[in-house]
Amino acid sequence: MSLFKDYILERTEKQVLETDTGFAVYSYPDETTVYIEDIYIDKTHRQSHYASQLANNIIELAKLRGCTKMIGTVVPSAKNSTISLKVLLGYGMELKSAGPDLIVMGKDI
Repeated sequence: MSLFKDYILERTEKQVLETDTGFAVYSYPDETTVYIEDIYIDKTHRQSHYASQLANNIIELAKLRGCTKMIGTVVPSAKNSTISLKVLLGYGMELKSAGPDLIVMGKDI
Protein backbone atom coordinates (compact mmCIF):
# COMPACT_ATOMS: atom_id res chain seq x y z
CA MET A 1 0.00 0.00 0.00
CA SER A 2 1.31 3.47 -0.85
CA LEU A 3 1.61 6.40 1.52
CA PHE A 4 -1.02 8.21 -0.55
CA LYS A 5 -3.51 5.38 -0.08
CA ASP A 6 -2.66 5.15 3.64
CA TYR A 7 -3.29 8.88 3.98
CA ILE A 8 -6.65 8.83 2.17
CA LEU A 9 -7.92 5.79 4.10
CA GLU A 10 -6.80 7.21 7.44
CA ARG A 11 -8.35 10.64 6.96
CA THR A 12 -11.51 10.02 4.90
CA GLU A 13 -14.27 7.56 4.09
CA LYS A 14 -12.99 7.37 0.51
CA GLN A 15 -11.55 4.33 -1.21
CA VAL A 16 -8.41 4.11 -3.37
CA LEU A 17 -7.76 1.66 -6.18
CA GLU A 18 -4.11 1.56 -7.25
CA THR A 19 -2.32 -0.16 -10.10
CA ASP A 20 1.17 0.08 -11.55
CA THR A 21 -0.10 2.69 -14.03
CA GLY A 22 -2.23 4.92 -11.82
CA PHE A 23 -4.89 5.26 -9.17
CA ALA A 24 -8.51 6.24 -8.61
CA VAL A 25 -10.14 7.79 -5.55
CA TYR A 26 -13.82 7.00 -5.12
CA SER A 27 -16.61 6.92 -2.55
CA TYR A 28 -20.22 5.94 -2.04
CA PRO A 29 -22.28 9.08 -1.33
CA ASP A 30 -25.44 6.97 -0.96
CA GLU A 31 -26.54 3.34 -1.26
CA THR A 32 -27.03 3.43 -5.04
CA THR A 33 -24.21 5.70 -6.22
CA VAL A 34 -20.47 5.41 -6.67
CA TYR A 35 -18.58 8.68 -7.13
CA ILE A 36 -15.21 8.62 -8.86
CA GLU A 37 -13.51 11.71 -7.52
CA ASP A 38 -10.11 11.40 -9.17
CA ILE A 39 -8.34 9.20 -11.66
CA TYR A 40 -4.67 9.65 -12.36
CA ILE A 41 -2.75 7.69 -14.98
CA ASP A 42 1.02 8.02 -15.39
CA LYS A 43 1.83 10.20 -18.40
CA THR A 44 3.59 7.34 -20.20
CA HIS A 45 0.44 5.18 -20.05
CA ARG A 46 -2.23 7.66 -21.09
CA GLN A 47 -4.18 6.96 -24.28
CA SER A 48 -4.05 3.24 -23.40
CA HIS A 49 -7.51 2.93 -21.77
CA TYR A 50 -6.08 2.44 -18.28
CA ALA A 51 -8.48 5.05 -16.86
CA SER A 52 -11.42 3.10 -18.31
CA GLN A 53 -10.05 -0.10 -16.82
CA LEU A 54 -9.84 1.50 -13.37
CA ALA A 55 -13.39 2.85 -13.74
CA ASN A 56 -14.63 -0.57 -14.88
CA ASN A 57 -13.03 -2.19 -11.82
CA ILE A 58 -14.72 0.36 -9.56
CA ILE A 59 -18.06 -0.32 -11.27
CA GLU A 60 -17.71 -4.02 -10.51
CA LEU A 61 -16.99 -3.28 -6.84
CA ALA A 62 -19.91 -0.83 -6.72
CA LYS A 63 -22.31 -3.34 -8.25
CA LEU A 64 -21.41 -5.82 -5.50
CA ARG A 65 -22.64 -3.16 -3.03
CA GLY A 66 -25.87 -2.68 -4.99
CA CYS A 67 -24.98 0.55 -6.76
CA THR A 68 -26.80 1.39 -9.98
CA LYS A 69 -25.33 4.82 -10.77
CA MET A 70 -21.90 6.35 -11.24
CA ILE A 71 -21.05 10.03 -11.05
CA GLY A 72 -17.93 12.03 -11.76
CA THR A 73 -17.18 15.73 -11.57
CA VAL A 74 -15.11 18.30 -13.38
CA VAL A 75 -14.01 21.63 -11.95
CA PRO A 76 -13.92 23.94 -14.99
CA SER A 77 -11.26 26.20 -13.47
CA ALA A 78 -8.88 23.28 -12.87
CA LYS A 79 -5.91 22.64 -15.13
CA ASN A 80 -6.80 20.30 -18.05
CA SER A 81 -10.52 20.40 -17.22
CA THR A 82 -11.44 20.19 -20.91
CA ILE A 83 -9.55 16.91 -21.18
CA SER A 84 -11.29 15.59 -18.05
CA LEU A 85 -14.69 16.48 -19.47
CA LYS A 86 -13.86 14.73 -22.76
CA VAL A 87 -12.81 11.61 -20.83
CA LEU A 88 -16.11 11.49 -18.93
CA LEU A 89 -18.12 12.01 -22.12
CA GLY A 90 -16.07 9.32 -23.86
CA TYR A 91 -16.85 6.95 -21.00
CA GLY A 92 -20.55 7.39 -21.67
CA MET A 93 -21.41 9.87 -18.97
CA GLU A 94 -24.03 12.57 -19.48
CA LEU A 95 -24.45 15.99 -17.94
CA LYS A 96 -26.41 15.84 -14.68
CA SER A 97 -25.87 19.38 -13.40
CA ALA A 98 -23.56 22.36 -13.74
CA GLY A 99 -22.76 25.26 -11.49
CA PRO A 100 -20.29 28.12 -11.60
CA ASP A 101 -17.31 25.86 -10.91
CA LEU A 102 -18.58 22.27 -10.85
CA ILE A 103 -19.91 20.03 -13.60
CA VAL A 104 -21.54 16.76 -12.48
CA MET A 105 -21.65 13.91 -14.99
CA GLY A 106 -23.28 10.53 -14.51
CA LYS A 107 -24.43 7.26 -15.97
CA ASP A 108 -26.31 4.12 -15.05
CA ILE A 109 -24.17 1.08 -14.33
